[in-house]
Amino acid sequence: MVCGPLKGVIMSLGIIADGSRVKLHFALRLADGQEVDSTFENDAAELSVGDGNLPEGFEECLIGLTTGDHKTFTVPPEKAFGQPNPQNLQDMKRSDFPVDMPVAPGLMVSFADAQGAELPGVISSIEGDYVTVDFNHPLAGKELHFEVQILEVKDAD
Repeated sequence: MVCGPLKGVIMSLGIIADGSRVKLHFALRLADGQEVDSTFENDAAELSVGDGNLPEGFEECLIGLTTGDHKTFTVPPEKAFGQPNPQNLQDMKRSDFPVDMPVAPGLMVSFADAQGAELPGVISSIEGDYVTVDFNHPLAGKELHFEVQILEVKDAD
């Protein structure tokens, strides 16, 4: 399915538009079929289209869908979490980590940024006294495959 913004769509009950509140089931899979997340066996997700919390490409594919639709679509990295940024790989001294922390590749660690907000990273390698931490989003560079089932659509009002 090719996705893109629809021009001139009148927001009406049951049709997803910018600002709609949507209740849906979704599954997120990678190109190799690995399931990253799904609500199909759990409670449905609720979201607001256009609030900035969803990848651009995912929202574009939701626009125009209606209550009852069950669709699949693919979102390229550029419209999802972007490509990995080499500047988001940081080398840190092993001594910067707690002595009792089992530092190993693949371990997710949490740091605080300058404003005190949580900043997760994944240890990508260890070379001598240095640990490389990858602060890219784990889905950066990945083509995302979504399956959605639209359960309910409400206007922004």
